[in-house]
Amino acid sequence: MQKGYLVLENGKIFEGSFLGKPRDVIAEIVFTTAMTGYLETLTDESYYGQMIVQSFPLIGNYGVIADDFESGGVAASAYIARSFTDRPSNFRSKGDLSGFFEASGVTAFCGIDTRALVRIIRERGVMNAMLTSDLSHVDFAALKGYKITDAVRSVSRKDITEDGDGDIRVVLYDFGAKANIMRNLVKRGCRVITVPYDAPAERVTAMKPDGIMLSNGPGDPAENVGVIAEIKKLTKSGIPIFGICLGHQLLALANGFLTTKLKYGHRGANQPVKNADDGRVYISSQNHGYAVVGDSVDRAVAEELFVNVNDGTNEGLKYKNFNAFSVQFHPEAAGGPTDTEYLFDEFIKRISTRSKA
Repeated sequence: MQKGYLVLENGKIFEGSFLGKPRDVIAEIVFTTAMTGYLETLTDESYYGQMIVQSFPLIGNYGVIADDFESGGVAASAYIARSFTDRPSNFRSKGDLSGFFEASGVTAFCGIDTRALVRIIRERGVMNAMLTSDLSHVDFAALKGYKITDAVRSVSRKDITEDGDGDIRVVLYDFGAKANIMRNLVKRGCRVITVPYDAPAERVTAMKPDGIMLSNGPGDPAENVGVIAEIKKLTKSGIPIFGICLGHQLLALANGFLTTKLKYGHRGANQPVKNADDGRVYISSQNHGYAVVGDSVDRAVAEELFVNVNDGTNEGLKYKNFNAFSVQFHPEAAGGPTDTEYLFDEFIKRISTRSKA
C-alpha cells in the first residue's frame, strides 16, 4: 500500500493509504451505512461520479462473489473504508478485494478514521473530495467546481437485450439498472426486454409490452429532460408502469412534481419506510441523493405510498389518472430481507388485471 491523502472541499485532510496503484481522483463523496453487501454497493451504477465511504470499518471479509454483482463493472470513482481484509472466508468466494480492485482498475483508499469522516459529511452535507498521493496536486478551484454530469447516459447500455422466457413482456429502462431488478421480474414469469435510457416512447410501445419498469440510476434526475418527456408519453399509453429509485423521481418529474438534493442522502440497508395506507414500517435498502418533494405532489394526480420514518421525505407514490406506482427504495435489494418484494407482485397483478380487462 502507498501513502496518500483524502482532501475534502472544506479543507480537511485525512492521511491514509492507497490499495493498489494511486491516482488523483476528484468526485462527490458520500457514505453508506450498510454492514454487508459491499459487492452490491461496488457494482451499483447509481454511484457514478462518487467516491463511496463505508461507515462499517471492516470490508472484504467474505471475499469477491461475481454472482452477487449488480452490473458488469464499477461506476464509482473510488472506494474508501477503514480497513480491507486480505483473508476472506466464505465458501462462495473466488478472490479478495485487493485482486478485484487491481483487475477492475478501482481506486481504493483505507487507513483513515471513517467515523470522523462520516460525521463531517453528516454535519456539513455531501461535498466534493480528492484522493491524491501528492498534496501539491490539489486544486481547490477544480475541486469545488466538480459536478456530476451525463450520469445516466454514461452508465446505460447501448443495445437492447432480453432475459427470461416467460409470457409477460416487460420493458426495463436501463438508467443504471441493478441486475436484481431483472432477476425479480424473470422469476415472476417475465420476459424482460432491457432498453437504453433514451429509447423513444413510440419504440417501446411498438414492442407491445405488458408492463414498463423504470430503473434506478445516478445523478440529478432533473438533468434528464429528454427522458422525462418520453416517460410523460408513456403515462398516456395505459401500460402499467413501476418505477424504482431514479425511476420514481423521473416519473414524478414527468407529472410536474419537484425533486431536491438531500443534505447527505439515504445510502444503506437499514432505512425505515412507512406505508401511508396501513402505517406498517418496512426496513429498506436505499441509495439516493435526491428525493421527490412531498409538498409538490398534486394530490389530484398522485398520493403518497411511503414516507421515510427518519426524516419524513417521500418514499413512494401511486398515481390516480394512469396505471403506475413508484418507490424511492430498492425492493429487490433484500433490506428486510424480502419484506418489500411484494411490490413486484403488485406490478404483476396490475399487468394481469389489465390483460383481463
